Amino acid sequence: MARLAVSVGLGVEEGIAPEFVPSLDVVGGGVLLALPALLAVGLLRHTDRHFSLPRGYYSLFSIFLLLGFMALARIKSIEKLRYEAPGEWGKLLGFDRVPEVRTLRAKVKHLAEHGQPMPWSADLCRDWMNEAPEQAQVCYVDGHVRVYHGEQTKLPKHFVSRQRLCLRAAVEYWVNAMDGQPFFVVHQDVDPGLIKVLEADIIPRLSQDIPGQPSAEALVADPFLHRFTVVFDREGYSPDLMTRLWQQRIAAMTYRKRPGDDWPAAEFTPHKVRLVGGEVTTMLLAERGVLLGGVTWVREFRRLTVTGHQTSIVTTVYRGEMAQLSATMFARWCQENFFAYMRQHYGLDKLISYGTEKVPDTTTVINPEYRRLDGEIRKKAAKLSRLAAEFGSLGLEGDIEPDKVKRYESQKGELRAAVEHLREELTPLKEQRKRVKRHITFGELPESARFERLNVSSKHLIDTVKMVAYRAETAMANALGEKLARTDDARALLRSIYTTEADLIPNEDAGTLTVSLHSMTSRIHDAAVTHLCKELNDTETVYPGTTLRLVYKMVSS
Repeated sequence: MARLAVSVGLGVEEGIAPEFVPSLDVVGGGVLLALPALLAVGLLRHTDRHFSLPRGYYSLFSIFLLLGFMALARIKSIEKLRYEAPGEWGKLLGFDRVPEVRTLRAKVKHLAEHGQPMPWSADLCRDWMNEAPEQAQVCYVDGHVRVYHGEQTKLPKHFVSRQRLCLRAAVEYWVNAMDGQPFFVVHQDVDPGLIKVLEADIIPRLSQDIPGQPSAEALVADPFLHRFTVVFDREGYSPDLMTRLWQQRIAAMTYRKRPGDDWPAAEFTPHKVRLVGGEVTTMLLAERGVLLGGVTWVREFRRLTVTGHQTSIVTTVYRGEMAQLSATMFARWCQENFFAYMRQHYGLDKLISYGTEKVPDTTTVINPEYRRLDGEIRKKAAKLSRLAAEFGSLGLEGDIEPDKVKRYESQKGELRAAVEHLREELTPLKEQRKRVKRHITFGELPESARFERLNVSSKHLIDTVKMVAYRAETAMANALGEKLARTDDARALLRSIYTTEADLIPNEDAGTLTVSLHSMTSRIHDAAVTHLCKELNDTETVYPGTTLRLVYKMVSS
């Protein structure tokens, strides 16, 4: 009757209210255990202010709940929903079925085009930072290359390190906490590089959003005090950047490029270092003060490994122990693990929308002619370096015989000629590169080099939902961690929970909706899930759109 009413225009603005009926063995019913965490992290927070849907059967909050449940159940794209049982999934939302794929895609498109995905994501980011101000004091920034295999547009090529290939791709710059939990993402189809994105898009936002920053008076009183710290990899290494950031009293930390000669082994001493996961390890560390580029005074730490390799870290964090700050830098692996986990389990690189849009003519891009010349120079310079090294290492060994001397002189002559020839080729190329502008505006690009960028609104909306889902999963994994030894075991158990069967028993008189999860495969897991159910019941979460309080329990096997 509700569907009939909506079909003739009698629906309400907020959609049809959920209505639960007793249901046994609901496939994927275990994903309802994530509802309190999703709501606590902010899945439905600020949605009424930034989004709206036309009058219809499904409400705004039911669409967001569906997207959150799909992310946790590893349904990595909207199209994948067509292979799920619509009636079973509908029971999780309190409806007879979930939307068809085309309906859900249309609603996501409407939310992206007529709503405000980016302001919504920004509001959530501020909430997350305010809820954990200590986490927000150290932010990790890294780029993620998202390969594009479509034919809608010819995006610029980027080097994809995980595939060791140059492929057409867009670049996303993610800002994460030390433990890998995401704060926000900046999409760059026309990538100007980490340094420019840091200064133009990320630093201004962090300066405004990070809570608990020192006052101007405190900064004046203490010349070594900083507002917050940004950590990034070698791509962002620049003494000038570190100077400009410190002028804003923002500390930076990164690996040093070209650190020079190794330090004497006698300088290194053992230190106890507590890693982000709580483990304590011993590292051989040493510290010096270094003037980078003649302008920036930094602290340089080096770690000596058992193989004799020295890892160099530079930072403008002038207060803090060397061991603690070294652990801060080495915690970058948490962000790398986040990317790997999101690609594998959440479909981070999945294309959400096939639409494209024009790139503004004022957008700065790399000149294709400069890129061509620079690439040619790099190839010839690399070849020259190899030949020069071969020329320098070539010598006579053993008995000096006439034939041997003749061959030696011939090889030396050939190598010298090749080196001189390459040097002659490099000189005009370098002069030509000097006359070509490195950056031009998009409007100055030749027609053959122009492209359209992907429409990022839908991608940003779904990425924000996935960030919420990842944070919710992390909170649940922390709760399970009290009963399980390893974090990976907790996440594996959660993935199993999200896809297992559950019984749904509503009780209007008692005002409850009981979710009875079926037993797991071991007693240890049963005990961990029972503990998790107790933690979730203490939240007294009410299912959105109803007056039913969620009650979780395990069904005895």
